[in-house]
Amino acid sequence: MTRKQKRLAIIGGGVSFLLAAVLLVMFAFSQAVAYFYMPEDLAKTPIPPETRIRLGGLVAEGSVKRGEGSTVSFSVTDNHNTVPVTYTGILPDLFREGQGVVTEGRFEPGNPVFVADTVLAKHDEKYMPKEVADRLKQQGVWQGGEAEGAANQGAPNQGANATTGSGATQ
Repeated sequence: MTRKQKRLAIIGGGVSFLLAAVLLVMFAFSQAVAYFYMPEDLAKTPIPPETRIRLGGLVAEGSVKRGEGSTVSFSVTDNHNTVPVTYTGILPDLFREGQGVVTEGRFEPGNPVFVADTVLAKHDEKYMPKEVADRLKQQGVWQGGEAEGAANQGAPNQGANATTGSGATQ
């Protein structure tokens, strides 16, 4: 093998390695994406079972039902459409009916109930996730002030963090 052929082989191997690494990273990112939906979106466009999504809206009044152990069922609404949700785990302290919530999980095959594995609740009286507030404003449902997530972007320690089921801030 000549010197030129060795150089080309090394360069070709390096390019192949980089291409494989980029493809693996792109595949990993595509598997970790969870798109945000409101109940109205799900009514218009059904989501295939086992597709991981985020579902946001308001906890429907009178919908919270405690099951066995730490299983809770409730409904997420945008005041036009409602999606039933089940969650097994400890809910955030600030979780209650009529308040903003974002759940993350998936629909199981043949079951219209959204199975959540993460529940994010509002932080204080003013906070609602920006996506949820914007969508509710578009529909003319939400009468709160400016969404804190949008109003305080870049402002440190303004309380715009959501809490998870474990009580830790994100």
